[in-house]
Amino acid sequence: MSATYKTASPYQQDALNLPVGSVEAALPFYETVMGFRVVSRTDSPHRCAILGRDGIQIGLAENGGDPTQDGCFFEVNDVEAAFAELKANGLAKDDAGFRIDRHGDTAWKVFFVVAPDGLCYCLGQRQNEI
Repeated sequence: MSATYKTASPYQQDALNLPVGSVEAALPFYETVMGFRVVSRTDSPHRCAILGRDGIQIGLAENGGDPTQDGCFFEVNDVEAAFAELKANGLAKDDAGFRIDRHGDTAWKVFFVVAPDGLCYCLGQRQNEI
């Protein structure tokens, strides 16, 4: 069973303009491991690919930014299924390192993935309060 990605919230400014050194080098990870598909591409004002999955979109852009300082939080419907899917698709991580984080009044069960391009992603599922 695969997880459904519900939202994509960027750490910096724009989920459609996430910095990578090379769009072409980055794409295989997103397509193979993360299950995204290329929606569109452009070369102007810089090389960029828009990727989609489950109704959300992110963009990888050769915009000169530092990928180690950016990424997204993905809200998923089932965080354990999300990790199992990524692992089955080739994610080289044995343990998700699940933890509970709070953002305001909301508790989230989360884990982190650092893509080969350096972008960091947090995948999380809202937890019911006890």
